[in-house]
Amino acid sequence: MTAPTAPSPGLAAALPGSPDLLRSVFRQHAAGVAVITAADGARPVGFTATSLNSVSAEPPLLSFTTGTGSSSWPAVRDSEYLGVHILGEHQRELAGLFARSGADRFGPATDWSVGPHGIPVLDGVLAWLVCRVVARVPAGEHRVIIAEAVAGDPAGDPAGAGRPLLYHQGRFNALRD
Repeated sequence: MTAPTAPSPGLAAALPGSPDLLRSVFRQHAAGVAVITAADGARPVGFTATSLNSVSAEPPLLSFTTGTGSSSWPAVRDSEYLGVHILGEHQRELAGLFARSGADRFGPATDWSVGPHGIPVLDGVLAWLVCRVVARVPAGEHRVIIAEAVAGDPAGDPAGAGRPLLYHQGRFNALRD
């Protein structure tokens, strides 16, 4: 057994339990990039998410988080169904568009159609699902959304064939060989 060593200088800089500590650690974690969509009356809404997780195969459940202060929150809060789109490495601009506050996310630059349950489905993605919301769990100033997959396409659009888009170190990235 080796003797304990002193903490590295980086540990001393972050206060235990602080938001800065969590952010600093998760900048090291690569995450897949998804866009979540919802129908909000005549106007669709959507946002970029890097918190997407598979929860259960039986029933087929997934989860993601969203802030209650976001412009998309009212539609996510009130929608029975949501769209989940897995982005490819060729979709950095789309990820950025859906991540920008105040952007015209469903304007002329976005190709989409109305899918099952009236949910906006984005074109050119690696894969997509339409999910029925089963729970909205409070978690600080966010909600963990748990939803059941009810429709989708694991192959997405043939134009979307390729490798996934990742989020790492505060940037959208592609896998390297």
